[in-house]
Amino acid sequence: MTVHSWIVFTVIVATCCCGGIYGNHRRRERLNRYFPDKDKDKDDLLSALGKNHKFDTGPNSVYQTVDVKPSRFFLSPNHTKVHAQTRTTAVLHCEVTDIGNCTVTWKRIRDYQILTFGLLTYSSDSRFFARSGKSGKDWSLHIRYVDTDDAGVYECQLSSHPPASVYVELQLVEAHAEIIGGPDKIVKSGSPLLLSCVLKRSTEAPEYIFWYHGDRMINYDLGGGAAVRHGRQGSELLIPSAEVRHAGNYSCVPSNARPDSVNVHVLHSEKPAAMQHGSKNSSTSSHSSRQSTQKQHLLVMYVLLPVIMHR
Repeated sequence: MTVHSWIVFTVIVATCCCGGIYGNHRRRERLNRYFPDKDKDKDDLLSALGKNHKFDTGPNSVYQTVDVKPSRFFLSPNHTKVHAQTRTTAVLHCEVTDIGNCTVTWKRIRDYQILTFGLLTYSSDSRFFARSGKSGKDWSLHIRYVDTDDAGVYECQLSSHPPASVYVELQLVEAHAEIIGGPDKIVKSGSPLLLSCVLKRSTEAPEYIFWYHGDRMINYDLGGGAAVRHGRQGSELLIPSAEVRHAGNYSCVPSNARPDSVNVHVLHSEKPAAMQHGSKNSSTSSHSSRQSTQKQHLLVMYVLLPVIMHR
């Protein structure tokens, strides 16, 4: 028996144990109720999700709920909004009062695809998996490395009689890094160079933030007293005394946000002095040339003057 056939067989058994088997009419009625196949049904659901928001916090997101009378099967409110950050693991919670012999199934409303059945991953996409809390009441759906395509409405369905569901809408934000003062920074040789990288629209701290000088990662290869300092919402790169070799492109690369880059220009301290010295030499040379020309003119006049007077 294939895995697919085994899961279908298990779904049938769970339905029988939890609520019994009904006629075709009742099956169609339940499907029409919990698997809407009209755009209007989706619009009504999305409209309900947009009213009377209340804020609460989660481990890696902020979620909103609307005032909907809770079901006797669920502890979780219906029509919940979850805000998660791209490139992280989004968690959609579904708490039941007493699961008994029933089974929790997670579905994606966009294409009505079954994602998980109990703790089994039904989808071919291994990013989806379900977890049950210690109390056995929270059957959460986890989505690893969420992308913008994962946004939408999800259904947590309990195989009761008739089946009961709560809906969760996943909304995603894309965090990005921003190096303050970019895209170009100019510093004099010998002066300190400080690059500050701030994370924007971030809902979850990154696992790491790497600094690159060109193509070389320099977090652990700084030297010369340079240091990297990390915080929850950013990172700083400090070089106490900038040299010409420190010029170039620097990139701030968080694990879960779009990176940012800046071009650093280091001005050599001797350059202005050298230019000034060159300017003085040029002025002196020009003055000497004018004096030499004047002497030549006087010499010519001294030689020609007696000849002119004699005539």
